[in-house]
Amino acid sequence: MGTLLNAPSDTELALLAVRAGEALLQRGFKAALAESCTGGYVAKLFTDIPGSSAWFDFGLVTYSNASKQRCLGVSDETLAEHGAVSEPVVLEMAAGALALGNAHCAVAISGVAGPDGGTTRHPVGDVWLALALRRAGGAVEAVAVHRHFSGQRDEIRRQAAAAALQLFLEE
Repeated sequence: MGTLLNAPSDTELALLAVRAGEALLQRGFKAALAESCTGGYVAKLFTDIPGSSAWFDFGLVTYSNASKQRCLGVSDETLAEHGAVSEPVVLEMAAGALALGNAHCAVAISGVAGPDGGTTRHPVGDVWLALALRRAGGAVEAVAVHRHFSGQRDEIRRQAAAAALQLFLEE
């Protein structure tokens, strides 16, 4: 999934969440979320669906670096070296979310939604996402993806939420 040019509508996001939920249910998976720049938007989309408790375990909004460390176990070193909007951080966030509950998979999201906060290294619209999967025997596999979205704050958050839902569908 490349950079989205337009933010998805409420209807498009709701349909994508239903599709992700159906895919999780079909696999017998429970999902967890570790959200930062989306502020719980993906969890809201999931919990809008009646019966989502069959496939959605929990979601955390870890907006500050301190909460990423305290709640998800993201290391000081990783944050200091790479910053919150980075591949290593979202990988640690996803693994931390997976370790907290009974979920089979977890998606983490961290980015710069704007309008402020962008830097040369991480401009507004820069988003990292990760998917962690618990395999048979307890082994954890994870993959991260980088996206850059354009638009206003809400548009960037909607695009990031859609990208997170897409991760659940791709696995």
